[in-house]
Amino acid sequence: MRRLGNQSWPEIYCGLTTVEADGWVITFYNDCDTLDYCDSCCSPDGRAYIFDSSQRYGTDPAVLLSTCELAQRESLLSSV
Repeated sequence: MRRLGNQSWPEIYCGLTTVEADGWVITFYNDCDTLDYCDSCCSPDGRAYIFDSSQRYGTDPAVLLSTCELAQRESLLSSV
């Protein structure tokens, strides 16, 4: 996984950060140093997910993560 952009996860503290992993481009929203939601996600084959606050609960990929998986993602994001 590599960060796209100029600022690291801790530097942003509150805002969007984009990473690339295995061809996937994922933009997360960092809310006070916590992974809040997935803003967008694009697969290598062109499929895309775009956050929409009117979507029903459970459609945000970040919501589907377990507590342990969420902690792992936050740890990875803070190190890239």
